[in-house]
Amino acid sequence: MSLIVTTSNDKLIKADLILKAYNFKVILASKILPKCELNTDSSWVAPGLLNQTTGFQLFNANAILKYALKDFEVSENVLQLENTLLASSQKDEASILQLLKFDDSNKLVKSADNWILLADYYAFTGKLPANVNCELILSAFEEVKKTVKNKRTITAQRDGTTAFNKDNVVAVKDASEIILPKDGEKNILITSALPYVNNVPHLGNIIGSVLSADIYSRYCKNRGYNTLFICGTDEYGTATETKAIEEGCTPKELCDKYHVVHKQVYDWFQIGFDKFGRTTTPKQTEIAQDIFLKLNENGFLEEQTMKQLYCPEHKGYLADRYVEGECPKCQYEDARGDQCDKCGSLLDPFELVKPRCKLDNATPVPKFSDHVFLCLDKLEKNITEWSSNAAEKGSWSKNSKTITNSWLKEGLNPRCITRDLVWGTPVPLEKFKEKVLYVWFDAPIGYCSITANYTDDWEKWWKNPENVELYQFMGKDNVPFHTVIFPGSQLGTKENWTMLHHLSTTEYLQYENGKFSKSRGVGVFGNNAQDIGVSPSVWRYYLASMRPETSDSQFSWSDFVTRNNSELLANLGNFVNRIMKFVNSKYNSVIPEYAVEDLPNYATLKTDIDTLLATYTKEMEQAHLKKGLEIAMLISARGNQFLQENKLDNSLFTNSPKHADAVVGVGLNLIYTLASVISPYMPETTEIMNTMLNAPALKIADKFELNLQKNHNINEAQYLFTRIDEKNIDLWRNKFGGAQVK
Repeated sequence: MSLIVTTSNDKLIKADLILKAYNFKVILASKILPKCELNTDSSWVAPGLLNQTTGFQLFNANAILKYALKDFEVSENVLQLENTLLASSQKDEASILQLLKFDDSNKLVKSADNWILLADYYAFTGKLPANVNCELILSAFEEVKKTVKNKRTITAQRDGTTAFNKDNVVAVKDASEIILPKDGEKNILITSALPYVNNVPHLGNIIGSVLSADIYSRYCKNRGYNTLFICGTDEYGTATETKAIEEGCTPKELCDKYHVVHKQVYDWFQIGFDKFGRTTTPKQTEIAQDIFLKLNENGFLEEQTMKQLYCPEHKGYLADRYVEGECPKCQYEDARGDQCDKCGSLLDPFELVKPRCKLDNATPVPKFSDHVFLCLDKLEKNITEWSSNAAEKGSWSKNSKTITNSWLKEGLNPRCITRDLVWGTPVPLEKFKEKVLYVWFDAPIGYCSITANYTDDWEKWWKNPENVELYQFMGKDNVPFHTVIFPGSQLGTKENWTMLHHLSTTEYLQYENGKFSKSRGVGVFGNNAQDIGVSPSVWRYYLASMRPETSDSQFSWSDFVTRNNSELLANLGNFVNRIMKFVNSKYNSVIPEYAVEDLPNYATLKTDIDTLLATYTKEMEQAHLKKGLEIAMLISARGNQFLQENKLDNSLFTNSPKHADAVVGVGLNLIYTLASVISPYMPETTEIMNTMLNAPALKIADKFELNLQKNHNINEAQYLFTRIDEKNIDLWRNKFGGAQVK
């Protein structure tokens, strides 16, 4: 009879621990069976017993040991302990020693129970119990160590060493430090459209403004640009007054309530504002009135008697947006009095067919009132010249240019910038002291006043066009107010304002082939996203991947689940987890000494990654955020391809150690690079990846570099994403498909 190690397809060894125990059992059995021949060439599969004469075979190590000892009764508690220990890889030397049985002479009883326990003890400790001195066992112990002489072992100890290129990490700024423009640096000022406080933002609002701006802000900061991200709640106007009436509170109480709600939503979505303020502040009054007075001094304001629509039902003048009716140009039935959302035309509320009060559906009646108008006709030449240059130099998005040009093509007319309201910035003229500034004249000035509430040196950002570039993010319906009215107001003051450099706008995000509707409970709103138990990173990823940059896009629950499972989990998560676990297991979590010369395809890999990084930065510089995310995920896919090409597995580790070391070293650096390029989109995921790598945040670079060096200690692998059960699709679709959202 010959005892040999053979291959058994259904008994593959899955861990070094089990392998050690199996080999010890087989060698012990070989010491008992006469004239045995031991073959351990296939050290990664289960041992087997073969009688070459009769063909009798055994593939289980315990069965081989019992056969050799002629002791076929193994205690249940021994097997239970072995299964528990080997399955969990948890050392429990005391439990093993407690079950060992000795005779009256304190000699180990020759039994399958004892020898199974000895094999397990060796597997965990690499030694034998101190009081076991049986010659047969000692001989087997020495021989089992020889059987792994060709097996590669890593002796590097995890000692807390960190070794990385400190020049390429993101500088950590003191949170209390005020961010101001710096000479000789790239200074980026970022704003997103100020969300209105009369309701909770839905997913379309979030991706259309604050999330898009946050992604770009994080990109700029991780590139090392001196960046300030400003936003806040827009709180004045008719909409606030009427909503306060509905909720039975004052406008201020309403604003206080919804300012907190908005901030909580954005905090959960991990929007990293440098300042999130509000427009109901003394600074807002001061700056808005100053701009108004300078426009008046320079001859760009005029008085006109204005025919307004008045609602006899609730006895109040109606702001343009609170008059609804049929668009005279495209016949859209729900056009507003200031603009048609369907065709984008600028409207006068008296143009609407069958006008109605949005609040109570009453038919409004015309009344006359004196108001102040901004003379856009006098500013038209300056606005046209400025916008033409800015759009080209700043690479405005296509819809930004289209909407602006449509306004300019129609010709600019004086536009009313005062309202018969109480809640708003007071008009600083005696004759009009009972009126307030129109919210769309006032609101963009909020960017300046919020900055002024952040720092008294706000003019270093807002009156410094030579050193500051202004990037603004919003939905397309806000475009004219940021490319015509606000710039016109800045130009009319004849001061040296920092003006719009790049405008990034979105179309509409629809919900499951329809519209978001708070009143009807259709769609996911910001304060409900966290209810389903999916991390903010997944939400941010999905919304960015669906960003409606050139046309409307559709939120779909089935697509949401598919992208999580097939893109985040199977692509990004798989790539990161595969290398991290391998290094934890095989290298004691220490990066080995490695050389790219030992990686046959390194040059091709570097060329591919360099090309992707260059394309990524090119797209991101132009705020093409959706494209940037696509390229980031291509880097992850290239990483998975890299592992497949090099066949990173146990065989490579054992038989081609230098090659394996290079794959590990380069692969971990690829994870580090990937963490940097996804950081604008999924900051929490990047933090987890950097924690696993035991390294600080890496700058977003133009080229792939090996920033993690030999002897650097990494931490234990963590799962980045979890699979979402497809059963949730119908559950969530029903939950957010019409039930009242509270």
